[in-house]
Amino acid sequence: MTDDDGLKPINDSDMDSMFVLPLSIIPLQTPALQSAKLIKNVRLRSAVELFSDVQTGSGQVDVESLPAMFGWPTEQIHPDLGILRRLALLPSYDVYSLRISLREHGIPVNDYAALKLSPEKAAELTRYMIMFTRPLMKMIYSGEDVHIDSYDDLLKLFRDPDIKKARQRLETMAQSLNIDIFDVPRFLEDYGDTFMSLSYFRHCLDRLEPYFTACVQALSPIRTHFQLKQNVNLMKTCDMIEEVINSISASISGRLEVFDKRTREMWENISQDEFRSVKGMIERYHVTIGAALCGLTVKMSSFAKMFPRPNSGGPIKRADFMMSEMIQGIDLIKDVEKQFTAQ
Repeated sequence: MTDDDGLKPINDSDMDSMFVLPLSIIPLQTPALQSAKLIKNVRLRSAVELFSDVQTGSGQVDVESLPAMFGWPTEQIHPDLGILRRLALLPSYDVYSLRISLREHGIPVNDYAALKLSPEKAAELTRYMIMFTRPLMKMIYSGEDVHIDSYDDLLKLFRDPDIKKARQRLETMAQSLNIDIFDVPRFLEDYGDTFMSLSYFRHCLDRLEPYFTACVQALSPIRTHFQLKQNVNLMKTCDMIEEVINSISASISGRLEVFDKRTREMWENISQDEFRSVKGMIERYHVTIGAALCGLTVKMSSFAKMFPRPNSGGPIKRADFMMSEMIQGIDLIKDVEKQFTAQ
């Protein structure tokens, strides 16, 4: 996020991150790798991070360099190398993309239940969750004086509906869903995770907005610099960076708005089939949205680290960064946009 001092690199906990995969959740044979992480670097390449410290920096190793480092035999592929090669190809390491991608690629996990956001991040997403559940509250508790601060509060209301009108409406809802009234909270809990994924992606996009603005504004001094503006390749690079930021963020926002609309329609015509349809539609886009947000988050976080304030670095330093770091791998983000229309 930003504060009065300017931009800060985006630093989530490992399980809340778009671009960090703690290898402790993967059953690897090499002890040294169990405390390591797989990360997406600024060029959007996957690298094994063996250590990270403010003083020493980040100790990153390419996956293909691991056999030499650990003395793995060359005549056959070490099991850890095979797993890490598949992990390196995944476009995002957010928990929602991982749930789908790990199963699709046959990559084992120590505990699939570990693939969830931290309680702190879940609490941070409450304001987004309430947006999705407000129609439900209106349906069941319309005109009643109830207050909720979290999704858990919502579930508690449905577990013990002590208001007569609410209980009657809840019974009607249970009939529409063709389930017992006592199963409604469990049913909502199952779908709460789908709403949480939408809340998470919306949160990740919203917090990038000031970074997008700062990055695009940083291109202006480059374009107007008397010497730099003569560099045709640099000008094309600036145009591409701005285009990718604008088009991909618009594509993600547009898709999330479609989900919002379908969710509202779902509450108006509530049934198990409608729930499953919306849930399936959202999950089909988890990997695509995750890939786009992962790439943008890595790029914007790197930009913030290099240029935390509007006056950080001059046009030449910014131009070097755009040409050497920002543009590298940006085609991977650009390719994701095609998937929004293809799905």
